Amino acid sequence: MFDLVLRGASLPDGRSGVDIGIRDGRIIAVESALAGQAGQEIDANGRLVTPPFVDAHFHMDSTLSYGLPRVNRSGTLLEGIELWGELKPQLVQEAIVERALAYCDWAVARGLLAIRSHVDICDPRLLAVEALLEVKKRVAPYLDLQLVAFPQDGVLRSAGAKDQLVRALDLGVDVVGGIPHFERTMAEGAASVRLLCEIAAARGLLVDMHCDESDDPLSRHVETLACETQRLGLQGRVTGSHLTSMHSMDNYYVSKLIPLMAEAQLGVVANPLINITLQGRHDTYPKRRGMTRVPELMAAGLTVAFGHDCVMDPWYPLGSGDMLDVANMGLHVAQMTGQEGMKACFDAVTINAARLLHLDGYGLAPGCHANLVVLQAGNPVEAIRTRATRLFVVRRGRIVSRCEPARAALNLPERPASVDFTFGPTRPV
Repeated sequence: MFDLVLRGASLPDGRSGVDIGIRDGRIIAVESALAGQAGQEIDANGRLVTPPFVDAHFHMDSTLSYGLPRVNRSGTLLEGIELWGELKPQLVQEAIVERALAYCDWAVARGLLAIRSHVDICDPRLLAVEALLEVKKRVAPYLDLQLVAFPQDGVLRSAGAKDQLVRALDLGVDVVGGIPHFERTMAEGAASVRLLCEIAAARGLLVDMHCDESDDPLSRHVETLACETQRLGLQGRVTGSHLTSMHSMDNYYVSKLIPLMAEAQLGVVANPLINITLQGRHDTYPKRRGMTRVPELMAAGLTVAFGHDCVMDPWYPLGSGDMLDVANMGLHVAQMTGQEGMKACFDAVTINAARLLHLDGYGLAPGCHANLVVLQAGNPVEAIRTRATRLFVVRRGRIVSRCEPARAALNLPERPASVDFTFGPTRPV
């Protein structure tokens, strides 16, 4: 009757003792004491079963290139951009593909089965675009890779960038990107937002724009992005990524801005690991945190997701593709340590991110794609706290990764023989 059944699962919404029946790559049933035979069974034993992790903001064309052609010694955003400019002429398509495929292997092992990656289109060869389109095709059986045409050097500032962006879209890139705060002037930044949103509207595409990745409270291109979204009828199809200038804006202006963003149904992506690393570099003390106003944006009803942004590239020397690391940092920086806040940060790397990517068939309801992860945790909060081991990763009903539970053997008088860093019964809080 079923190809695969998971028994005794705890779900992110708090339900426990749930069985999940899968057939032909889809979830067929989600209920207690599910009757029927299965070709294969997994005993979740009260552990958390969740839809897969989703990275709403990443740069796969640069990933795993750390140290090429040199190390970012200052660790700053601008030196990273400068370093990427030095590296671009030296890029080889086969090397980009190899590094990207290696990262996708890491992603699958971490239960990360969907990634939105920005790809730089400011190289006239479109070498990185062609490389990632090849990667997208090769990983399609096990990972959803969505590509954003990203004019890293500015669509107006960089000669030929507009035509190259259009060429990238013609080749099959999915989403229109931008970087208005990197244009020469504020006026040109606003003009770039209008231009790029018009291109997206004409083609029926989504928009995801690096926006106001700055400590400057006067960098306000997200306001233009909200306005253009409404003017062109793009509500629900546009995302503003980073938005770090909001951490420096005065509260009066933000009290106007957030409702404008909500009216436009903008999506928001914060990148906690990278935002707190690259922002606030001109501060001595006190230092600004460098991340946008996540709890306030969530409270206004906007869909807020988290992204990893970078892993071992010119901007960031660390990372391993673990979205639980991202959620953990996000809840600390945003001071979202209440139970509901921590669960919201888990949503930011699962269901919220999937909503921004417009993923089809995402979730744990009957009819959804059978994409899911069994975690060594009883609930989302415990998963974040322990960076829970991904015991099983399932894609379209097929187990694509498995891992033994994390456990340390002890040799202590009158104490247990081992610990796994969970505490008490594996039950939702």
